[in-house]
Amino acid sequence: MGGKIRTSVVLDRELWKRFKEKVVSEQGLKQLSKAVEEAVEEELTEFIVLKEIEKSLTDIEVPPSITSIKPRVKTGAEEVVREMRSLRT
Repeated sequence: MGGKIRTSVVLDRELWKRFKEKVVSEQGLKQLSKAVEEAVEEELTEFIVLKEIEKSLTDIEVPPSITSIKPRVKTGAEEVVREMRSLRT
């Protein structure tokens, strides 16, 4: 997403202790910052996905307008729908 920053937060002591113990026992002390970052990302998943979609859409050329056209062949769904409805009963 971008560069790294150092920040400080105020947390419940017991909550932090349990989180830190869990991460250290499962991943090691060096992974603590990464675990916090992943927890934040999990909360912001929708934001992250939207940003990535926006980035990928900047390369796509969107037509200025959409015009409807008439089909070359006569079409109609009435008969098909009528037949499907008659099969239900």
